[in-house]
Amino acid sequence: MKRETQNILLILLGGALLKITINGDYLRYVKPAQQPWIIAGGAVMVTLGAIAIVRDLLAARAAAVVSGDVHAHEHNTRSAWLLMVPVLAVFLVAPPALGADSVTRTEARAPQSASASNAAAFPPLPAGDVVPLEVNEFVSRAGWDKSGSLNGRTVRLSGFVVHNEGNTMLARMVIGCCAADAFPITVRLVGQDVAGFRDDTWLEVTGTVVPGTAVRENSYMPDLTLTSVRQVPAPKDPYEY
Repeated sequence: MKRETQNILLILLGGALLKITINGDYLRYVKPAQQPWIIAGGAVMVTLGAIAIVRDLLAARAAAVVSGDVHAHEHNTRSAWLLMVPVLAVFLVAPPALGADSVTRTEARAPQSASASNAAAFPPLPAGDVVPLEVNEFVSRAGWDKSGSLNGRTVRLSGFVVHNEGNTMLARMVIGCCAADAFPITVRLVGQDVAGFRDDTWLEVTGTVVPGTAVRENSYMPDLTLTSVRQVPAPKDPYEY
């Protein structure tokens, strides 16, 4: 690969990193805390690529002037840029976040913090008729909270729909560092007919846990008896942490 092509690739990759950081697409890959590092990495790549291109152009122009072949160099440079058009499209088109397909291919489990501590104490839930919870906290409490803090409480959860083995589930992907280490957590929806929602449809649901349903044999997937279901747009940050 020519130096011109290498330098352009470096700029494109750095520009792609900056773009997904600015528009928020980086949240499909890593935790929010990684944002400063992505910005820094993208800026360094763009700067190094630009410096290298300017340096090479100046050196080539000086050599061309001496040899009298300025036109040939400019033609080769334009050709290198044209070769980068398909690469530009690949780098700047962001794939979707992990969804239903990842859930069906990966075993769901309770959050690591809960399974590691087993008998860990959970703080009381806040007062209110409906308690908003992240799905990972709901699953964690359902599987490990011996005090039964969820029993009889109405909770509000949001996640995407997954159909698998006759069940309709509400799911979220949990990541520790980046999407590469993501694993799913799931809640089985019962009490209302939600089979008509397609996979990856985002829902906000309210309901009550069915005690004793989150066990090791079903990968700690509790049942939620629904009281309301509402379709919502996918969030900017689709993951839980």
